[in-house]
Amino acid sequence: MSNRIGKPPPRYSYIQNKYQDLRFSKCPRCNHNTWNRKFALFIHIMDLGQVVLGKTCKYCSKCELIIAHENELEQELVNVLSSVNPQTIGNEYMVIGTANKNVWKKHLGKMSNLNQYIEHISDFKEILNLQVTPGGWYRPHK
Repeated sequence: MSNRIGKPPPRYSYIQNKYQDLRFSKCPRCNHNTWNRKFALFIHIMDLGQVVLGKTCKYCSKCELIIAHENELEQELVNVLSSVNPQTIGNEYMVIGTANKNVWKKHLGKMSNLNQYIEHISDFKEILNLQVTPGGWYRPHK
């Protein structure tokens, strides 16, 4: 039994950066340069449905790693939801994967049924958790 949603094979790894003062000019995995790239993120919003949202994220082509900044992503969700369903602003959400560009262009920012996207969604290979240790002196562990 698979926990996948999309029919195409999984693609990309994903990190959601919750730290507003931390940005990535270098990949946290391989230390190579990242650059901005626009992705069609497939997002499930709890108690509402799905949206394909065009979002510029940091990207490492070597690791195929997408880094989305949470505060920017949430602001774009507010912009979309304020015109579609304002009472759902602030609901929990989950970035599930990416949609292909044709689907993105056709449905950008529109709420839709999951069945419309199944053929066009690539789940993430892995969703990574970002842990940051603030700089400074730390007592050695014994």
